[in-house]
Amino acid sequence: MSWIATAAGVLLIIVGFREVFFTLLRPLGRGRLTRVLAQSTWRALRRRAGTRVHAGPVIMVAVLSLWTVLQVLGWALLYLPFVPAGFAYSSGSPKGEYPRFVEALYISSVNLSTLGLGDVTPTALVVRVLSPLQALVGFGLLTAGVSWFLQTYPALGRRRALAVRLAALSDASSLGELARMNPVTSASLLHGLAADLAQVRVDLTQNSESYYFSEQDRRASLPSMLPYALAVARSGQRSHRSEVRIGGAALEAVVSDLAALLGEQFLKSKGPTDELLRQYGASHRPGE
Repeated sequence: MSWIATAAGVLLIIVGFREVFFTLLRPLGRGRLTRVLAQSTWRALRRRAGTRVHAGPVIMVAVLSLWTVLQVLGWALLYLPFVPAGFAYSSGSPKGEYPRFVEALYISSVNLSTLGLGDVTPTALVVRVLSPLQALVGFGLLTAGVSWFLQTYPALGRRRALAVRLAALSDASSLGELARMNPVTSASLLHGLAADLAQVRVDLTQNSESYYFSEQDRRASLPSMLPYALAVARSGQRSHRSEVRIGGAALEAVVSDLAALLGEQFLKSKGPTDELLRQYGASHRPGE
């Protein structure tokens, strides 16, 4: 029956690699298990503002834990046929005192964490080859996790900064002033907002888990401020100056593109831009 354990172990390792590859290296991609876990956690936590604001970090930790468990279990099944005969135990080590699968889990966990085995040494040739390979996988998984966090939080910072900028424009009643502003200034404002929003769209494409981060402060919540960005875009398109109309059209195109992406990938909904933005805002409404 050892071949069954080996085949199951290889399958789990491949599934784990696939989850990491599709989530981190493929734009707008997520492994199937990662997607199910993220969506299930989001549905469970989004109902209350007190738990919704923690959904993003919880989902990232849960996903990393899933990847780790898949690797630990997969490699443990590879070691299982060699436990305990394929290992040399130091004096005082509890050889044979624990179930074989528990012992295989211990060996796999220590190898994946790259800590190294102090009380158990592989003696079988296959295990001596597998152990350093798993340590390399563990190091790669740790590096991937750190890189994932490092690329997520700058993207969230850009998103919050854009929301605050839109909130400040709303406070300044920019919709009424846009038509009276210098056309060059108005066009520059519209193109600047379009560029910032395009960057947010790219960030969401590269790191889809950032969707699940919500804000407590409405002024820093882009889902709350996007309808205002659309209103600014449409106000610009009513200008009699071509450069302002072009800027307004560019901004509305980016808003509509982002709304379509949100509808297709996350909201699972189709409809006009206004409705998609309403649904996006409702799912991330701060303070409620």
